[in-house]
Amino acid sequence: MKSFKDECGVIGIWNHQHASRLAYLSLYAIQHRGQESAGIVTLDEASQRLHKGPGLVSEVFSDQTLDSLTGRAAIGHVRYATTGMNQMANFQPLQANLSNGPVAVAHNGNIVNAGPLREKLKAEGSIFQGTNDTEVILHMIAKYPSSDLIECLKSGLSQLEGAFSFTVLSHRSMIAARDPMGFRPLVLGRLKDPGGADSYVVASETCAFDLIGAKFVREIEPGEIWWVDDTGEHSVKFGTPQPRKACVFEHVYFARPDSIIFGESVYEVRKRAGQLLARQDASEAAPIDFDVVIPVPDSGVPSALGYSVESGKPFELGIIRNHYIGRTFIQPHQAIRDFGVKIKLNPQQAVLKGKKVVVLDDSLVRGTTSKKIISLVRAAGAKEVHLRIAAPPTVGPCYYGVDTPEKSQLIASRQTVNEICAFVGADTLRYLSMEGLMTAVRGENGGFCAACFDGKYPTSLHGLDLIPKGNIRGL
Repeated sequence: MKSFKDECGVIGIWNHQHASRLAYLSLYAIQHRGQESAGIVTLDEASQRLHKGPGLVSEVFSDQTLDSLTGRAAIGHVRYATTGMNQMANFQPLQANLSNGPVAVAHNGNIVNAGPLREKLKAEGSIFQGTNDTEVILHMIAKYPSSDLIECLKSGLSQLEGAFSFTVLSHRSMIAARDPMGFRPLVLGRLKDPGGADSYVVASETCAFDLIGAKFVREIEPGEIWWVDDTGEHSVKFGTPQPRKACVFEHVYFARPDSIIFGESVYEVRKRAGQLLARQDASEAAPIDFDVVIPVPDSGVPSALGYSVESGKPFELGIIRNHYIGRTFIQPHQAIRDFGVKIKLNPQQAVLKGKKVVVLDDSLVRGTTSKKIISLVRAAGAKEVHLRIAAPPTVGPCYYGVDTPEKSQLIASRQTVNEICAFVGADTLRYLSMEGLMTAVRGENGGFCAACFDGKYPTSLHGLDLIPKGNIRGL
């Protein structure tokens, strides 16, 4: 239903007798970050074992598969294709046997200069199996004249532009690395092996730690390569220090509400956004009169709670979501209008009939889904419908690992708020201001990339024209 798609998620496990099982559970926890493929590589002595495939984590792995992934270390990946078509060669982790041993890589983000780097590597004789940007880093590691993998990574990562959070597994170590601007989240945790040994966990979000009983330690810092081996944990910085530009949309939409990313609770950020939006509404010259606040499930729930608390008006579940829609649901004949929305969302007449309703959602992209939802709410008897978006208008695509439509398909890039309001059929429409969003994420002094809202891209985008248009969804 959303036009935004989750990017990818990565995990890593070190020194645990159930590494593959913990990797599986961790990927399950971050399944929301990618549903097209999943993969796990384990390290058993000096050899690696790999299994990956299309589909959800539960579809790709079985008990037998996990039993075959032996070893005390693992990295894993769930994928939504931002760069690279959905084909087996692009499923991650990617694996190669290099001069310094077997290496597997899992990547979350989007390398904006992957195009020119790829062309340069091909001209020098490199052969690529897939079309994704992650493969570039394997070739760069392979070409660096050193047997020290960390030195290879320092050199290779320093040449990349854009967003990347990596987990890497070699025959001696597990490595985590994050780009110098810190676009994508990557966190470090610890837990105990059943035998009492210290084990380490790396994941895209802290919700993975909660599921497996790991304790959050800290973020992997922007521009940091962290690794653990038999001698303990180590860290080194790479590249030129850059201003921090964490993706604000992680807080708005992507991350799970029960995660802590960029030092803040996602749930609390979204709830604050709703509170600030209600405060903003109340300060208008002509504030609206309304009876009830309802969320678009499930994305609008925290912000609707915040709006309700601040406004003093009741929060209700005016729309019920069907959570049991399979990935292979067969669409009915086109003559059955709006069936796709109705099968997922059902308005409650008992809550809505005769009421003036405020509907909260986290974002508005093309406007078509919002239009259908408002139509459903009106059909259930709502007297008035006021749409509130707990983020600023989305006016530009993302090039840092989020799949967004092209600019021409983003309704806020070509229509005024009043025009959008008329299109979706709401009585009023208001967005959270940029100032309000930065207050919600505690980013008043900077530190966030909000290019999808303000058009200010923090890196050059010069390499994107060298990547085939079909390989970056949203270009």
